[in-house]
Amino acid sequence: MRTAEPNPLVIESRTDDTGRALLAVRGELVHGCDEALARALARLPAGIRRVEVDMSGVDFMDTAGRRFLDLLRDYGERHMIPVAAVNWRGQPRDFWELCREVEQLRRAMATRPVIDQARGILMATHACTSHEAWEILREASQLSNTKLRTVAASVTASAEDASAAPPEEVDRALRTAIARVRG
Repeated sequence: MRTAEPNPLVIESRTDDTGRALLAVRGELVHGCDEALARALARLPAGIRRVEVDMSGVDFMDTAGRRFLDLLRDYGERHMIPVAAVNWRGQPRDFWELCREVEQLRRAMATRPVIDQARGILMATHACTSHEAWEILREASQLSNTKLRTVAASVTASAEDASAAPPEEVDRALRTAIARVRG
């Protein structure tokens, strides 16, 4: 529950013998929270091999919390170490889950046209139904351990340019999937 007055953000840090830094966050992730995290990260000693941010003390999170998490991710990438925000609860957990869902939906919407185009190509070249084309893409994705949108992009690229054949494992998976679905 959000109080009328913001609950000030406090970040306590400690390190352990394994090179792990644990940042315990208490308060609200609102405007300025990323600056507080930047200061806490800057104070970490050299040689840190992992950063964990305990979010159990966070009462409230708004869109500024995204900047906080982006900063944490960037720190990990810059220092080539794993970072994690753990122990989510309450409103911040709900907000973060909604942010992740929105991001997944955006990615799905961005990749949908290439998947639909690949289905159309498979339908035209293999005289199959829309459902069968979907099953071919899905199975090829699973067989090659490749994201479905990547398989679809390979199908689309090879239809546009004969020299742009799919990678060997994707091509083999597509042939297997086509034989199973059409067989």
